[in-house]
Amino acid sequence: MYFVLCAAVFLAAYTLNVLMITVGYHRGLAHGAVTLSPRLRRFVIRFGIWITGLDPKAWVVMHRRHHAYSDTPQDPHSPSNVGLLGIPLEQLKSYERTLVGLARKDARLKAFSAGLDFDISWLNRKRVWWIPYTLHLVVALGIALIGGGWLLATAYYLGMMSHPVQGGLVNAFGHALGGRNFETGDDSRNNLTVAFFVAGEGLQNNHHAYPRSAKFSYRAWEPDAGYVACRALQVLGLLRIDTEHLVPAAASSETQTLSSSP
Repeated sequence: MYFVLCAAVFLAAYTLNVLMITVGYHRGLAHGAVTLSPRLRRFVIRFGIWITGLDPKAWVVMHRRHHAYSDTPQDPHSPSNVGLLGIPLEQLKSYERTLVGLARKDARLKAFSAGLDFDISWLNRKRVWWIPYTLHLVVALGIALIGGGWLLATAYYLGMMSHPVQGGLVNAFGHALGGRNFETGDDSRNNLTVAFFVAGEGLQNNHHAYPRSAKFSYRAWEPDAGYVACRALQVLGLLRIDTEHLVPAAASSETQTLSSSP
């Protein structure tokens, strides 16, 4: 029973983290594929960094640059430039450079800040970015010391602070390994394994073909839990899906992608 509890805590923390990114930061703030309700938008902007450790404005600006320069030398995180193993460090360095640029009001980032009517978090302005990580560590230690045990504490912390791994998988394998439904002019791929574990984010080829779509899946078997979450939140009145730009459904007669998964 204890191991089931650990798994449940990890899954809950992981799900909260990944949905904040894929629904709030990505489909909402970055692309406008969903319109967040005023209440949810304020929550994402104010508390997103406390959940993920990542500044919403810096994340969005870096992601928009990725789309603008996908798999070119100017891409902030492409395996074409640094290889699969180089992605974790490259995405960290690019994120830090983006934060510094936004703090200094770098004019080169203005084009990627449209619609972002808020500043970077005070945590980054005051250079105390480490507080959310420390807070979750303190909570984890509390869980361990008060009676939950070290495995439960580890499950909580790894689940809550999982985005660097999620992002690394998407940025690496989503642009190196997988099939393609669309010709996009870059190396974006649909990696079904990553899509399963990261709420549809591994469907990079579909997403780069239709960046304004809240639905990343094109074929029936392509997993996209993030879109399921969007539909649930729409029922609750917390967001509105932009139906005009959705990825179209695949024709039933189609049997293969442009290139198959390796």
